[in-house]
Amino acid sequence: MSLCARAPHVPADRLVAEMVPPPRFDSVRFETYVPDPNQPSQSEAVTVLSSFAAGLGGAHAVGARRRWFAKKPAAVTGPRGVYLDGGYGVGKTHLLASLWHATPAEPALKAFGTFVELTNLVGALGFQQTVQTLSGHRLLCIDEFELDDPGDTVLVSSLLRKLVDNGVALAATSNTLPGKLGEGRFAAVDFLREIQGLSAHFRPLRIDGEDYRHRGLPEAPAPYSDEQVTKAAYATEGAALDDFPQLLDHLSRVHPSRYGALTDGVRAVCLTDVRPVPDQSTALRLVVLADRLYDREVPVLASGEPFDRLFSDEMLNGGYRKKYFRAISRLTALARDAKGLVAQ
Repeated sequence: MSLCARAPHVPADRLVAEMVPPPRFDSVRFETYVPDPNQPSQSEAVTVLSSFAAGLGGAHAVGARRRWFAKKPAAVTGPRGVYLDGGYGVGKTHLLASLWHATPAEPALKAFGTFVELTNLVGALGFQQTVQTLSGHRLLCIDEFELDDPGDTVLVSSLLRKLVDNGVALAATSNTLPGKLGEGRFAAVDFLREIQGLSAHFRPLRIDGEDYRHRGLPEAPAPYSDEQVTKAAYATEGAALDDFPQLLDHLSRVHPSRYGALTDGVRAVCLTDVRPVPDQSTALRLVVLADRLYDREVPVLASGEPFDRLFSDEMLNGGYRKKYFRAISRLTALARDAKGLVAQ
């Protein structure tokens, strides 16, 4: 099969139903998190988050389940959530998913999604309908909280304020402290004001450490030849085979909210002629695809340039550098997973 031949349509109700931890994190728990003994902040994070989850077991009678004539709940003061700050690969998503699983509530009362998926949900349902839908939840987990433009900042800030007022607890991960989101991208006064207002909703929890995906593991395999990748694709049930430049072009015609659906049923992604991405817009789309492939544990076999050469030095030193380093880290892990697809 070919990813380039797919143009999936994703109805809005599927976007809501799929707001759960992705397959890679379906079975993770606090007990399965392995803290680095040299990084005490990792063990501390498990303790804090376990207590936070236990505190969410009370009654929740606001939001979608509150009658229209019921008294509006009092505004919540002080932090109403936790914010996991740290570099890529320290296990933030593992901990966030563990919090979701540990929270004593039915799955329908908990939501888990990336920042991009949350903005896509607002785009699909509209702001008011999204508030109504999520206000009945006890917990909203937002992974990879990164702000790409002031419009998204205002949108999500307003949404989270509404949800907090309705008693929804929040948890988020990111690679920057709440008060420094957007640093190095925009400096508008209004933008920074929105950032500061949003940061007040969270208790920052720093998690130090190195990328666990490469801790004590061998280097990622070198790229294979086009012939090896093609043969592996035809020999692997459920594999997709695509030319990398053509795939990048196809991604520009598919909304990022559909990248997950783009990989439905795909057991492996085989790419030929991998080369550096030509521009920032293309690079950011590739980051989203890498995230969806990693979430779904889809191995990636490739020929051409190694994944650590996908992004230019200018990109790796710019405002989106943490996204690009995360993508390199995750694609490298998926390349390692794909090693067994090639006949030795």
